[in-house]
Amino acid sequence: MKHNSFFRRLRLNSVAPFSSKSPYISWGKVIGKNTFKLFNIACGLHLFTEYVGRPSTMAGPSMLPTLAHEGEIVIEDRLTYRIFPQRISRGDLVTLKSPLEPGRIVCKRIIGLPGDIVCVDPTGAKAPSTEHVVVPKGCVWVSGDNAIVSRDSRDYGPVSMSLIYGRLIAKVWPIRDATIFRSPITMLD
Repeated sequence: MKHNSFFRRLRLNSVAPFSSKSPYISWGKVIGKNTFKLFNIACGLHLFTEYVGRPSTMAGPSMLPTLAHEGEIVIEDRLTYRIFPQRISRGDLVTLKSPLEPGRIVCKRIIGLPGDIVCVDPTGAKAPSTEHVVVPKGCVWVSGDNAIVSRDSRDYGPVSMSLIYGRLIAKVWPIRDATIFRSPITMLD
């Protein structure tokens, strides 16, 4: 009899009853809560960078001297054009989906708005003459600041406004070159 009661006590004392104070359950809750928080933060960051604004790096010679060939960080405003597309103005630096390579995002300056008459190639480098074009409704005419190497509206014509992602508002890196972008376009009659 003694032997039987010893095993009964051992069995009852060695198996912990299920309770909410178990250390395994509290670790599970902590991991679950933190995973949920990280997921929310990641979703929030994605929504912010996709629809509001984000820092971007620029590479390529088409926007020299405004933007260096590589290594500069700029701030891109994506919210303004989504809410107020009519705020697009001549001289704005914009990011847009390349009409020639849809998987590529490029940076260009807006030269002409719908209804504007623009000279196709004032440099004469790509067009045989100084022909003029009326920018169609719903489109803009874009150009790189370094016209000799830029692939822009001279190559692919007017660009649909639906391809515009956002407007560059400032250059923040390198610090010594930090600047806020303005729209320096002069209209000629």
